[in-house]
Amino acid sequence: MARDRERGGREREREDSEFVDKLVHINRVAKVVKGGRRFGFAALVVVGDQKGRVGFGHGKAREVPEAIRKATEAAKRSLVRVPLREGRTLHHDVSGRHGAGKVICRAAPAGTGIIAGGPMRAVFETLGVQDVVAKSFGSSNPYNMVRATFDALKHEDSPRGVAARRGIKVSTLQARRRDIDAEAAVEA
Repeated sequence: MARDRERGGREREREDSEFVDKLVHINRVAKVVKGGRRFGFAALVVVGDQKGRVGFGHGKAREVPEAIRKATEAAKRSLVRVPLREGRTLHHDVSGRHGAGKVICRAAPAGTGIIAGGPMRAVFETLGVQDVVAKSFGSSNPYNMVRATFDALKHEDSPRGVAARRGIKVSTLQARRRDIDAEAAVEA
């Protein structure tokens, strides 16, 4: 019976191997009781498929592995799709906030890499972004930073979505972008 459960666990792990998970933060909390202290753990995990889908989850338990497992399951349930340009960077600059945490994420040219700190880096790595410049302001609390990053990514729009909303063709939109880029190159 125990072997069947172990095998089932391994099979489930193979099915979910498309996802990459990163442990962002573990918090240890203590509850004082008559006999001493009881420790509990809270884990923050970011999960993504490195192809434009990412989610985060929070799990609490008495043991660290159980808290991580709960957080990973919660993250897989909260996956969101983010449009990426050329599969490597953002389409445009975005900012987001949650509580006192504020973040700015900027698209970057090829070869830049992920220039972001701590929790934001974990989100971008699991999302599959290879080139981005990000900065966080205000709160450095990992929970707020991750939620602020997700708020920013929620505002990310693809040219296809913008063109559909405006009722024009994507090629028209792209042509306008090339004209603006050419003007900026001449001014510089």
